[in-house]
Amino acid sequence: MKSVFKALVMSGLLAAMTAVSACTVKPLYATSDAGLSGGTTAALASVAVSEQNTRYGLEVRNHLMFLLHGGATPPANPRYILDLSVTSVTASAATIQRAGIDEPTAGTVRMKGTYILKDATTDAVLGRGTREVSSAFDRPRQEYAALRAERDAQNRAARELAEIVRLSVAQNLAASPGI
Repeated sequence: MKSVFKALVMSGLLAAMTAVSACTVKPLYATSDAGLSGGTTAALASVAVSEQNTRYGLEVRNHLMFLLHGGATPPANPRYILDLSVTSVTASAATIQRAGIDEPTAGTVRMKGTYILKDATTDAVLGRGTREVSSAFDRPRQEYAALRAERDAQNRAARELAEIVRLSVAQNLAASPGI
């Protein structure tokens, strides 16, 4: 009886080891892969980001370009094109009632980025997605201070959105053949 149980355990262990050996783990930001040219980090450096026409969209684009290129000049002939669309909505998050007047005292900036990653030569879509972040801020009574607080919240949301989009683009590139 013990030998049958032992044989079953050994065969189960052998089957599990065979299944696990087929799994591979690869770092997302590897600089090179065996036999391939450059890895995900090199691919990220060859991504061009579309122009933006809003202040907050430009903030996202600038942060994203810095994350993709590491502060270096963007490539003259990019291998990939990232079409990015950014929207931002500000809403009141809390109000205080004073003498019958509801006065907003806190706000939230919700920023959404929609992207399409394309191969620059074939125009094939390698990935697409929508990512959203929010950033809270206090609204003081002074008008300038309230505007500055909202802008700071937009800047924080832009940085976070750029980081999330970079991660998504890196995942899309890592899943693409030839990277």
